[in-house]
Amino acid sequence: MKPDYSQIRKNEEINALIEKGNETLRELGYTEHSRKHAAKTAETAGRILKELGYGKHKVELAKIAGYMHDIGNSINRHDHAHSGAILAYQILKETDMPYRDILAVTTAIGHHDEETGTAVDEVSAALILADKTDVRRNRVQNTNAASFDIHDRVNYAALSSKLIIHKEKGMIQMELELDDSICTVMDYFEIFLKRMIMCRRAAERLKCKFKLVANGSKLC
Repeated sequence: MKPDYSQIRKNEEINALIEKGNETLRELGYTEHSRKHAAKTAETAGRILKELGYGKHKVELAKIAGYMHDIGNSINRHDHAHSGAILAYQILKETDMPYRDILAVTTAIGHHDEETGTAVDEVSAALILADKTDVRRNRVQNTNAASFDIHDRVNYAALSSKLIIHKEKGMIQMELELDDSICTVMDYFEIFLKRMIMCRRAAERLKCKFKLVANGSKLC
């Protein structure tokens, strides 16, 4: 039977890969990449396409890609998008999912990292936007605030983060509220500029403009 998103979320192998990847990243000092991030990315990716009027099938593929996108971290953070895509292909080809759908998922996973990827279709665009806008305090896994790096500070400073879809305006807007006693907007841009450019290009793939508003100020 062709797997749906609910079955993917329950898949023991996929969940083991996600959790092993997060364990490794925690040891290396990275922010959270657990099943919580996977589920949030999946739901947001699906919501983006749904609110823009795409069909149920594309929405489902975006959710599956969103949930599986970080499984490559179980192998190594370096090139995790590429190794994750290969792992996803091996897992999904054992199901009844059509090859065209498998390739839509693996292409999105393989292109979600800003160092080597870009939006090449609607599914990859939705995944990129959902992944790169998941900024929140509880993603910080380092319990020692004195040793926070800039990634920890940015995520810990995020008081709220919302992604709003304005279909009628052709606009995808990220609204971010930062505690500027912990992290300034400039700090945010220092580490997230590449990601925001990637989001802009992903939005363009969906025939939208990308807008970032931080602490009430329009930044792009």
